[in-house]
Amino acid sequence: MKHLKILTANVHHDDQIELDAYERRGGYQAIRKVLKMDPAEVTAEVKASGLRGRGGAGFPTGVKWGFVPKNTGKPIYLLNNADESEPGTFKDRLLMERDPHLVIEGMMIAAWALGANWCCAYIRGEYSFPALMQQRAVDQAYEKGYLGKNIFGSGFDLDIVVHRGAGAYICGEETGLIESLEGNKGQPRIKPPFPAVVGLYGCPTVVNNTETLAALPWIMLNGASSYNSIGTEKSTGTKLFSASGHIKKPGVYEVNMGYPILDFINNECGGMRGDKALKAVITGGSSVPVLRADELEGVTLDYESCMEAGTFVGSGGFIVMDETTDMVEACLNLQHFYSHESCGQCTPCREGAHWVEKIVGRIYHGGGSSSDLSLIGDVTKQIAGHTICPFGDALVVPVQSFYKKFPEEFNERIDSALVSQIGNTHV
Repeated sequence: MKHLKILTANVHHDDQIELDAYERRGGYQAIRKVLKMDPAEVTAEVKASGLRGRGGAGFPTGVKWGFVPKNTGKPIYLLNNADESEPGTFKDRLLMERDPHLVIEGMMIAAWALGANWCCAYIRGEYSFPALMQQRAVDQAYEKGYLGKNIFGSGFDLDIVVHRGAGAYICGEETGLIESLEGNKGQPRIKPPFPAVVGLYGCPTVVNNTETLAALPWIMLNGASSYNSIGTEKSTGTKLFSASGHIKKPGVYEVNMGYPILDFINNECGGMRGDKALKAVITGGSSVPVLRADELEGVTLDYESCMEAGTFVGSGGFIVMDETTDMVEACLNLQHFYSHESCGQCTPCREGAHWVEKIVGRIYHGGGSSSDLSLIGDVTKQIAGHTICPFGDALVVPVQSFYKKFPEEFNERIDSALVSQIGNTHV
């Protein structure tokens, strides 16, 4: 299958970080076209393209823009969610480091459609170099007059601010991001009201992922029909996947939606490292259910196929595990992350995350009991669906899917512990 490069067409050019080089390869032509269109036309075109949010939720972008109320008398804000803290995900980093002006142009297009005159790129604290490259590109755009007052002589004013967070995973949740930008502790808000109505500083706000915004220039230059002809009927366009784990060629790959998972591993990722057998795959970052190798036949990289298989496209963090992987240890590693990153606002998440890590750790270190798996089930049931934001659901998904998909490895640890305990008792 031939994959169209919409987002990564120019990332291999070292000079793509320069405004002149970006413009020489067709950059800033889409925004010139867009500024001659009615903002409602732009929104309609994005809606017709079928573009869905690439940060994890997969919500239709044009529909999300349509939720913003008009004529409220308040400013409208656009926030680029470049927090990208999901374990296994590093796709937005590539765009910010190698093609930062593409991200800026995408933000400009969205801002015009929404009627926003102020945008912010919120970048995770650990992303010091991507933030540096994005800020450098913003500075170049201001120097050229492409940002600020009366851009391209259109009468449209637009300012973009690059802001680094303090390294909290929870700020990838849109209302946690907003709270952080306002100078508060990065803890999610209760919804409703939704950010589109009451967001940053109490004003209408749209939060879009970096990859989502970067797709806009191509869509506006080539048309919605060209974009939705790629991929599948409900999962249109291309998608970036951050591939890591036991593969020969880790990296970021742009593929058409609907591409078979096994072909992706063998063709793009170079197959399994050391030619070992495939054991499991996490398709969309650590918060989506793991799939066993024997479940992958016929599954394609799109929202519908992954959901039918019992998992999600998510943020595109594609993690491959071979036959040597200890699934109990892998599960413990993920649970340690989630227990550390809980913002502490909701009791089920704050307390439950540490309990789950403790129980999984007990099993891994040889102190597990026959009741531990049912105990994990009881604790996770009290977390999922009982928190303000989806973080609680995200932390229970790995442990639930790991012990359900690989019960033999958890039971083997527990049985070994019981045998050891019995032996010690007889001694």
